[in-house]
Amino acid sequence: MTHPRSRAPGAALLVATLLAAVACGKAEPVPARPDAAPGAAAPTGFAPPPVASTRPRIVALGDSLTAGLGLGPEQAYPAVLQERVAARGLNYEVVNAGVSGDTSAGGLRRLDWALEGDVRVLIVALGGNDGLRGLPVEELRGNLSRIIEQAQSRGIAVVLAGMEAPPNFGQAYTAAFRRVYVELAEQYDVALVPFLLEGVAGIDSLNQRDGIHPVAEGARKVADNIWTVLEPLTSRPAAGASGP
Repeated sequence: MTHPRSRAPGAALLVATLLAAVACGKAEPVPARPDAAPGAAAPTGFAPPPVASTRPRIVALGDSLTAGLGLGPEQAYPAVLQERVAARGLNYEVVNAGVSGDTSAGGLRRLDWALEGDVRVLIVALGGNDGLRGLPVEELRGNLSRIIEQAQSRGIAVVLAGMEAPPNFGQAYTAAFRRVYVELAEQYDVALVPFLLEGVAGIDSLNQRDGIHPVAEGARKVADNIWTVLEPLTSRPAAGASGP
């Protein structure tokens, strides 16, 4: 696989770093989803569509940025990815498994629940809360490693979305935090989005009034960032697709 270019920290990146961490760090209430399965056993947040669905799945495992806090269900980036998939004539079902305030440890705990059904691709967009809280980098690495390993053991392709830690824990911490994603992508040979909020964080017009969560246009740009690496994984129709 082709590995990402190196990223030199600068003033703009520090702003993006802080915003990204804060965006993931608040444990906001999760709005109701019309597709939530009644009585689902998930610990918190959204339930995936019922497993009775026969379509193969792309699951987005993340926090409030994935859940689409402040947006309608159809505006969150997983829904935008669903549009892209449908436009290509592919038969995948994109599942939003985002939970506001989640950490890498939380994502690991609910992984089995998130991977119900015929999952073909797992998008892992976790770690912002870990950075906000200054959790040890090795804990982040361990949790993400186990998520990737469990997905790969089931034959599921992984897209790893990089996050940034706020600068208040020091340059060494932020650099080590960033390296986790690059090194895991290399170690497990998975597709990497260097920074989930690239081109969105720190831009007022692309974020809600809180300056934290993307507006609909910002969410579409986040989807662009992911689609760049997701599209090659969906280049061939999944089972049941009607065309290329």
